Amino acid sequence: MPLNKALQVAREHNLDLVEVATTADPPVCRILDYGKFKYQQAKKERESGKSRRTAPLREVRLRPRINEHDLDSKIRLIKRLLDEGGKVKVVVIFRGREVTRPDLGKMVLQQVLNQLKDVVVVDQPLLVEQRRLTILLAPQKVSKKAEKVEMGVSDAQA
Repeated sequence: MPLNKALQVAREHNLDLVEVATTADPPVCRILDYGKFKYQQAKKERESGKSRRTAPLREVRLRPRINEHDLDSKIRLIKRLLDEGGKVKVVVIFRGREVTRPDLGKMVLQQVLNQLKDVVVVDQPLLVEQRRLTILLAPQKVSKKAEKVEMGVSDAQA
């Protein structure tokens, strides 16, 4: 249909002439109510977004010389965050001269993993940054590609 005739038909019905396929040769147009069309597209996009649920990533910070009671409280926090369905990034932060003893940080992470071995899998193995040791934990039922807990810290290199 010629462009002039299509525009005339659209005006007679109080609708819009909308180009739907710009890359086609010749371009494809439809006669429709553009406001209603945009509303329906936005509604579909919102509905599709509801079905996608992203698990939040939470971070728990530890120190290499943490007391036993404080470590137990942090482990309870990690369990609670994992039960909510998210992943937990456990970070051991070194200050000052503590950075010369990365083995202390690895021991703390190993204690965390030992206490959580039935609940958690290692989603990302030990990552050594400048003054940080990082490990990413996920609930056992969620992560399929993750490694087993025992392989997490023991295989990592400083």
